[in-house]
Amino acid sequence: MARCASTTSRSSCLTGSSIGARSEANLHSPAMADLFFETALLPDGWGASVRVSVDPSGTIVEVKRGAASTGDCVVVRGAAVPGVPNLHSHAFQRALAGWTERGSPHGDTFWSWRERMYAFLGRLDPEDVESIASQLYIELVRHGYTSVTEFHYLRNDRDGRPYADPLEMARALMRAADRAGIGLTLLPVLYQNSDFGGREPGPGQRRFVARVDDLLHDIQTLRSETLDRPDRRVGLALHSLRAVAPEALRDAVQAVRAADPDAPIHIHVAEQVAEVEACLAWSGARPVDWLLDHADVDARWCAIHATHMTPDETRRLARSGAVAGLCPTTEANLGDGVFPFSEYTAEDGRWGLGTDSHVSVSPVADARLLEYGQRLIRRERNVAAGRVSRSTGRALLDGAWAGGAQASGRPIGTLASGHRADVVVLDRDHPSMVGREGDDLLDAWVFSGEDPPVREVFLGGRSCHNDVRRAEEERITQRYRSVLTKLSR
Repeated sequence: MARCASTTSRSSCLTGSSIGARSEANLHSPAMADLFFETALLPDGWGASVRVSVDPSGTIVEVKRGAASTGDCVVVRGAAVPGVPNLHSHAFQRALAGWTERGSPHGDTFWSWRERMYAFLGRLDPEDVESIASQLYIELVRHGYTSVTEFHYLRNDRDGRPYADPLEMARALMRAADRAGIGLTLLPVLYQNSDFGGREPGPGQRRFVARVDDLLHDIQTLRSETLDRPDRRVGLALHSLRAVAPEALRDAVQAVRAADPDAPIHIHVAEQVAEVEACLAWSGARPVDWLLDHADVDARWCAIHATHMTPDETRRLARSGAVAGLCPTTEANLGDGVFPFSEYTAEDGRWGLGTDSHVSVSPVADARLLEYGQRLIRRERNVAAGRVSRSTGRALLDGAWAGGAQASGRPIGTLASGHRADVVVLDRDHPSMVGREGDDLLDAWVFSGEDPPVREVFLGGRSCHNDVRRAEEERITQRYRSVLTKLSR
């Protein structure tokens, strides 16, 4: 990155030298230099010599094409694109990645993986979760995710009791996001039952359980503490129809809507065939049908996975305006199945990408697997592009940008006035990018290998590539190594 001669210095997106530290300058710096990009992807297409003005809160106030790079700007080499929103994360599971890949004489499924996950999380304390989440979030940023929606269900202590501060775990996640600089939508999770019909939770689930009133108090407190934070959003997650009884679902949604009509609401649904069969046995309806029949599902909702749907359910979900939250690498890792992407997008269904269990931390790895899964099923190429001549990489990223922003409940995913200045800069000198222009750059990013051509990332208009960042990343990684060493004993 080259600076104009009189450029004002910029803050690092990582702040503080210890967990939980935060520099007020990160949000309230008196002035910020404009960003000048050689080329940038704007809502109406690619533009050259693009100047982006950002206010001290990190919000874009103006975008100009064909601008001049005067002395009060930061000149950035490369191709600028919006940062990708990550719409589904269980941060603590990053430390579990690679530790469940063993065969079994009885076969291995999602349900056996879940038991191993329960045993693993039974050993975590808030400091561990903070260290794991900090490492995860810097990895997400490095690969081009600039915000994350945290589906936060690890609420209680190891014995299933709330901490003295019931928000201890939530605060650990917020401190981790502060350290990485990443935008955060935090969704405290309602979890009460182990299966349909109100079955009591098992020992492995006791760390998740909360009463509706207690969870609503958590959400209210978190909202009040983040109202002045444009990089934060608070909503509600319903773990699943298995884990939330109909009356609890109704009461929680109504209360959250009354306090914040636009709050995002997420739910796991129809991830596994066994879940669909159990829902049918309990209610006579499949999960997506039941949800659409009994909840006011609209554009504020995000249906995570929604893997196993009939054609009618697929149409109904698409027409509701909700976002389908797709996590292809996790869904593949767990053997979930393949989402009916072509059928859903044919109905103009909205969707976005998440990394869920974090067996991958790259937006393009998930986008690529989404496309490749469809190619294998349909025995066709360029499925996301549809039957028109357009870039498949652009089609995939357009979906991830728009759906991810909608599901996060934050103005992100595009380089336009009023939106967060979260920018990924692609290195045009990277071998995979040489000779590419326009949407061909996006195809190269998605489909040209594993070496990410990300040159630089800006979070709220602040660069994440500097010596302060590198030093802080090393401290975060050292803490993460210590946690994994402890957990491996």
